Amino acid sequence: MRKLLATLCCMTLIFSLFSMSALATEPGDGNIEGGGGGMGDGTSTNFWNPGNDGVRITVVNAETGNAISSSVDFSNRAQSGSALHFGKINKLEYMGGATLSPQSGVAYTCLKPTNAMPTIISSGGRNNIEAIKRYFCSEYACMMVADATGVDYEDLIGGEYKLLLEPIAYFTYNGLYYCMTATQAALYDQIVSGNLRSKMASLSHQNLPLAMYLEYDDLGLTAWNGTTSGKKSNSEIISYLGVGIVRFTELPPQDLDTPDVEYRVDTDVITSITLEAGSRLTPDNPGRVVFMIMGRRYTVSNIVIPASDSQVVWVKWHTPDTPQTIEISVSVRGGSVGQDTFTAKIVDLDENPPPDPLATDTSPGYTIPSVPRNPQKATANWGVWDCYWVPDWQWHSDWDWVDSSYTDADGNEVDDGYWEDNGEWVDEGDWEYDYTAYTASISGRMSLLPDDIVPTASGKNMKSGYGVKTEVTATLSTSAPSGHYTYPQTAFSVFPEFNYQTYWRLLQRTSGGRSAKFTFKENEYSTYNRCVHFTPVWFPDNTQYVIYTQVWDTWTPDGMLSVEVTDYVRINDSLFDDWYTNRE
Repeated sequence: MRKLLATLCCMTLIFSLFSMSALATEPGDGNIEGGGGGMGDGTSTNFWNPGNDGVRITVVNAETGNAISSSVDFSNRAQSGSALHFGKINKLEYMGGATLSPQSGVAYTCLKPTNAMPTIISSGGRNNIEAIKRYFCSEYACMMVADATGVDYEDLIGGEYKLLLEPIAYFTYNGLYYCMTATQAALYDQIVSGNLRSKMASLSHQNLPLAMYLEYDDLGLTAWNGTTSGKKSNSEIISYLGVGIVRFTELPPQDLDTPDVEYRVDTDVITSITLEAGSRLTPDNPGRVVFMIMGRRYTVSNIVIPASDSQVVWVKWHTPDTPQTIEISVSVRGGSVGQDTFTAKIVDLDENPPPDPLATDTSPGYTIPSVPRNPQKATANWGVWDCYWVPDWQWHSDWDWVDSSYTDADGNEVDDGYWEDNGEWVDEGDWEYDYTAYTASISGRMSLLPDDIVPTASGKNMKSGYGVKTEVTATLSTSAPSGHYTYPQTAFSVFPEFNYQTYWRLLQRTSGGRSAKFTFKENEYSTYNRCVHFTPVWFPDNTQYVIYTQVWDTWTPDGMLSVEVTDYVRINDSLFDDWYTNRE
């Protein structure tokens, strides 16, 4: 079986890094790329030693990304248990809303592989990503992970799981020894108002996050298509960088026509790019980005960015009310972007509602499916550079001789005079930069109840065949200016009788703003024009009927936020049990 998996999954990974037979078989396929750049000079209280790195590995469900074991850290060097750390939280958990939490008093633990890992974090130039792939896709590494996590090896490589990899740096910051993944470093930098970046940027915001990133989208994470060198922003790191994935099934065929982004019709959206500045952009020579969307120019001017840094630049616009595919182009002055043309697909979700439920419907052998769990982006991080002038007035001398020669009483010429400074004050100041970081998060809840006119309902208990009503609330939390986000706009539900597939209902938004509410639309098959969904009359007794809903289209410069919510009613008996005849 292992040989078969190696043939199916690792066709692009031919050579083994080690001569050991245990490393010759590669049951996994790595979705990992890497980059980096040179390291600056450290200080006695802020430094990193090359090679002092590691990897955090989490076994996750291949479909949902949910962790099925605790994360485990590996390093080639023995690490001190007193290292300051934030716990073994993985990137998907942070993107799902987990917060950074210092583990005060909790000893740090790390395993040292018997066969050393390749260098993970480059200390100058591009890292050896092919060696990293070969190592972590090898049979040896997969068995090492299985043993450390307690997951059976055959189960691990069977296709139901993936390995989430995150590079770790061990370094000294402000005189204290830390352990951080790239995501943790970016989140921590936000907490300390950019101080980590100011002292450790070549590590924390360049070589650590660029040590690994995705070649293609997976587990709800988006592939990185920006530059592979230079310092990156906190939002870029949190959303895209410092992560790799090992899979144990064939890569699904790639649809060459897959759009870069998908929007819904008649919706406020945000389109964003990351502008990289090789030399600094100041108010004297600012950057500019022009978005061309559906024949209209959207110009973002007066962009300021420090040298070798970056910033997300965006435009908010409204999609048309008909489905179509459009091209979005970007032109830049004063920097560069990783991609300047995007394909956007605009879709209408209100085109596939469930069919008319009939009293004669049956479903022999039906088994209630598991409620889906899909990766969601519940938090967003971005920021904006500002630039201001710091004066430094210096006196520039300009000495001139003032001749005051004269003729004395005896008629002799007497040379005389003095030097006079006719200089001026000159401002030799310079531009300084401030970075304002913003965050946003979304939360939701759902209430599902029998429709008000169901005659025999009690609380959440009802008979099958009747309608249910819902109210979904999605709340956006952010302190950013209004131009930085859109409110929650779209919600849709899927149902267990269709195995949470095939059909869905687009909900109607009944109130907007930061806390938006959604309900079912009026059901075209309802005799009383009710805003309901009808439960199937054949649904099994003594079960929970669970509806799954996603709320989309809360847009930020860091992408779209989404949240999934569920609720249930309990089914027992059917509406046929309420039918009777009354004969005299």
